[in-house]
Amino acid sequence: MNVIVLMSDTFRADHVGAYRLQPPWTRPDHETQPFIDTPNLDKFAKESSLFERFYSGSYPTIPCRLDLFSGRYSFPTRGWEPLRPDDIIISEVLSKNRYVSEIIFDTPPLADDEYNFTRGFTGWEWVRGQHRDRWVTDPIDVKLPSAVHKISSVSGLRPYLLNSSRRRYERDWSCAKTIITAMDWLERNSGHEKFFLYVDTWDPHEPFDAPEWYLDRYRKKGYRGDHVIYPRYGRPEYLTEEEIVDIRNWYAAKVTLVDNWVGKFLDRLDVLGLTENTLIIFMSDHGHLFAEHDLQGKPTGPLGSLYEVSIRIPLLIRHPEGIGKGGRFGALVQPVDVFPTILDCIGVEIPPSVQGKSLLPIMMGKSNNVREYAFSGRFSRSSGYSALDPKNHRGAALFDGWMGTDFVSEPFTVTTQDWSLICPPSGGPLPELYNLVDDPSRSKNIISQHLDIALKMHAALISFLSECGAGSERKKEYDWRNNRLPISVKRKGFAASTKFFIITINAILFGFLTKEEAEAARLDTSMDVRETNLGEIAKVEERKSLVCVGRQYYWPQDIIATEPS
Repeated sequence: MNVIVLMSDTFRADHVGAYRLQPPWTRPDHETQPFIDTPNLDKFAKESSLFERFYSGSYPTIPCRLDLFSGRYSFPTRGWEPLRPDDIIISEVLSKNRYVSEIIFDTPPLADDEYNFTRGFTGWEWVRGQHRDRWVTDPIDVKLPSAVHKISSVSGLRPYLLNSSRRRYERDWSCAKTIITAMDWLERNSGHEKFFLYVDTWDPHEPFDAPEWYLDRYRKKGYRGDHVIYPRYGRPEYLTEEEIVDIRNWYAAKVTLVDNWVGKFLDRLDVLGLTENTLIIFMSDHGHLFAEHDLQGKPTGPLGSLYEVSIRIPLLIRHPEGIGKGGRFGALVQPVDVFPTILDCIGVEIPPSVQGKSLLPIMMGKSNNVREYAFSGRFSRSSGYSALDPKNHRGAALFDGWMGTDFVSEPFTVTTQDWSLICPPSGGPLPELYNLVDDPSRSKNIISQHLDIALKMHAALISFLSECGAGSERKKEYDWRNNRLPISVKRKGFAASTKFFIITINAILFGFLTKEEAEAARLDTSMDVRETNLGEIAKVEERKSLVCVGRQYYWPQDIIATEPS
């Protein structure tokens, strides 16, 4: 049996039609059309096992790949870092079982120096030109598509715009090039007795940039605002309502672009006669916030709570013998389960190091669950990660979106069939509890009414951290049971006297830690830059001011300390 894994970065479950989830918003001028157009994935889902409750474990990109490749949760003890020499990974296990293996990717972090994700594969190919890839050096004067203060990283967007300057046709978009490369590999290698092909596309990750004919399916007619294809993370007030709608439409367009090329790939498998003896898995690593919960992107620090739209992602598994075909399974499953599932399907012994569980018994109707809790989180800078050894973790600064403050770690999320608990560390925001049955969008925090449920889920988290080898300080950071109730918190952060430099754009006051940042964010050089402090900014009418720390926007009250940091 051959094995193919298709990884599509930043793909929300509610953007796959087959998931039948409630649309998170409406589309002006397109209300009578389907919310999302994914005909190829929808068709594939009918032939597959669809896992309705697939949740990110280690978040985001590289931490998820650590989970996927090793079958172990990384976020309790590891961050955005390379594979270690002693990690037992799927490519090596399959190679030992005489699989010819290939990894084809355009996801830039996978090519980062010394990250070792090509290890164990018989061959590998990096499809150039995506995101920050240092590829095109032509002397082209690229034009930014939006105002500087709206862009997550100008230094990150410029290489993308340079790289995309060579595009002429749809096949020149990165996901198309990657899928074409994978199809070509299949044509050359279909004669092998058995193969493992891992294909990793960065799309529909930002920059949210798709061909106009896909955007036309979603965009409101007459839009004249900025093209904010690489929005800054954090609080979204820097965007107009029209721009938020447009960003959502750009994302949908890119989702449909990916769907189109996944369809071409699946068709090519049929043409080559490979469908009947190939296990095919389509999955993602995490979602993305589009102004839900007053947040944009993948914010970090005190804004880093992982809500349903951030961690609920698609997982479709098509078994060549039709096992689980058309099944919709509600078990809580996570990326660590993919490794053992593959091995179980091909009859290879699962290494004892693997923490994940095979999903084959669920697909066969022999089991309903593999776990009671799903755990999601990231291992942040404030846990001693990049601060202790920054030279070995430069990839985090480039790709992880680790922006903003590092006063506190990001909250962890614990999910059950009925409940979602967001558990912040000491000094962070308040904990949150949501009933997913009555409130699937997580809009009503009811922790004060159900503290007993929250404490039970919290105890499961602390136990999980212990099982994963997290140190005592790491566990203590998240153990608020005995010293903190969900009605008050001593928040770490900046002193009110912290100096900021401010400008005003469209009636919003923007504060920056340095004068240079404020000057760079001006719409023109005539804008005044003034010096003030965080306490004074906090006096501005609510939602009329934003402060920028590490390229991430906060409301002043998000980062002003209630005790010395």
